[in-house]
Amino acid sequence: MFIERNKVMKSLSESKSSTLFFSSKKEQTHWFECIKEKTSYNSILTEIREEAERLLQNPMKELTFQEFTIFRETGSRLEYEKSYFAKRRRLNTFALMTLLEPTESVYLRELQETIWSICNEYTWCLPAHLKNSPEMDGELKDTFLQTIKNPRYSIDLFAAETAFALSEISHILDHVLDPLIQKRVKQEVYRRVLEPFQHQSFEWEKSTHNWAAVCAGSIGAAALYVVNDHHMLSSILDRVLQAMSYYLIGFNEDGACMEGYGYWQYGFGFYVYFSDLLKINTCGEIDLFQIEKVHQIATFQQKCFIYKNQVVNFSDSTEKGSVFLGLSHYLKDVFPKLEVPETELRAAYTDDHCSRWAPAFRNLIWFDENKSGKPWGNATYYLKDSQWFISRHNEYVFASKGGHNDEPHNHNDVGHFILQAKGETFLKDLGSGMYCEGYFNQERYTFLCNGSQGHSVPIINHQFQSEGASCHASAIHFVTSQEDDVLEMDLAGAYEVGNLERLSRKFIWKKKNIPEMILSDTYSFTERPTSIVERFITPVMKVTEESDGVVLEGTEKMKILFDRDKLDLTIQRNEFLNHLGEREEFYQLDFAVKELREVTRLDFRFVFGD
Repeated sequence: MFIERNKVMKSLSESKSSTLFFSSKKEQTHWFECIKEKTSYNSILTEIREEAERLLQNPMKELTFQEFTIFRETGSRLEYEKSYFAKRRRLNTFALMTLLEPTESVYLRELQETIWSICNEYTWCLPAHLKNSPEMDGELKDTFLQTIKNPRYSIDLFAAETAFALSEISHILDHVLDPLIQKRVKQEVYRRVLEPFQHQSFEWEKSTHNWAAVCAGSIGAAALYVVNDHHMLSSILDRVLQAMSYYLIGFNEDGACMEGYGYWQYGFGFYVYFSDLLKINTCGEIDLFQIEKVHQIATFQQKCFIYKNQVVNFSDSTEKGSVFLGLSHYLKDVFPKLEVPETELRAAYTDDHCSRWAPAFRNLIWFDENKSGKPWGNATYYLKDSQWFISRHNEYVFASKGGHNDEPHNHNDVGHFILQAKGETFLKDLGSGMYCEGYFNQERYTFLCNGSQGHSVPIINHQFQSEGASCHASAIHFVTSQEDDVLEMDLAGAYEVGNLERLSRKFIWKKKNIPEMILSDTYSFTERPTSIVERFITPVMKVTEESDGVVLEGTEKMKILFDRDKLDLTIQRNEFLNHLGEREEFYQLDFAVKELREVTRLDFRFVFGD
């Protein structure tokens, strides 16, 4: 994956002037005129127009010092980020409307005001990413004049994305943007991102998660647009390609994005956006798609969707996802065997609360009206390296995971599982919580959605699972057939319980017309334990206890059969703050072992229907 710098320089020097998305401004103008007459584009264009009208009724809000310092004082991210992303929404919307309605001067005027405002921001980074940074150092030192002459700027996800967005918009609309705006964009992109990247190193360059792809990909894209010096450009791209290599290292060969679907869409999306621009600029000489692992990563989307817009939401993922159809259609062209999602799953223009330009633009220009998708069908996937199992069968779903407790955006969830019937979740993953300072420091596993206390895994001797790569599933065994899927793993390593020798968790997914799942946990201790509690996490729904089990009822029904002579059931209502900061309630079903022994086997059957 590491590409030699001389190959980059040679490819760039031999490449023709980049045509990018259109061969000429005339073709670009014609394309945007044509799509206004096509019914297949009606929905997305209507969404953009409606958002433009809303924004025209609401004056632009500048970012304030008070909002900027809220995170420093309280650890809350929402206040500043709401205003920050609102301005990016204006940038995207008025840029697209300028392309769609070039004779309506109001859109160009608002676009230029927005660009000017963004160029005036104190920093393009988010306060949450600036702890211990030069930007947050309020001390006036004797060396401040030197700092003015040689500033050290931080580069986070959003500073890099802003550089990408402004550079691309300036290029696409260079025939209508005021020359002073274009000059200002180039100056600020150089000053805040490209020059600091040239003269500093950043921790994310060797990250094995989305930061490497988003930051490096955005910087590489911006450089391809604004850097004319071949030596400087090849130097930047050399480091960008190395960062992309580290990003790919973060994936196992099976291509699973252990950060969750949203981060696949985000990180891999920016990998694709940059790779496309690099391929164009080098006339195909450098093609980052010709890597088998990249092909496997591209298949993750069709594997992790389980019913319509619902996804396997292990780690920091929301329970529902939407599809970037532009990205999906582009990947279908690169990898023809990929499944095309149905149009109903398309992400609406306003779905992205971060208002990222790159996907918003490509969801329009990469959309292919000739690619009609279809609903997700029956499928069974076992991602051996990441230890994820996912099965869709006649609108019923079972998903489980092994892995370890030091994964990207990690939750302590070794052995956790999900059960669904016809889109209704019965055993659930809470997904990602509200991001705040404590969410990403030593407090992380006190949050219910992150610690094993908020997952369907045992509590042993009153202890939850521990974090760290050494806390993992072992002795994985998987067998599949047309009738049954059997997955067995040893969870003992996920707990720091000294007398626990082995904890064998065995799932049997019986794929009848209406399937059922059998769970068997077998505990082996060197001495008698003090407590064993089997915990299952469910949504809030009607719960009815019966002599041989407990029934969960929503639109559908599921019964959990268990031995009441062995287990006492208690049901507790709990809540957490989800990713949007909303209070979300759930049930903890705790099955406590009555008679504690050195060897204990517990069996549960999960049966759908009446």
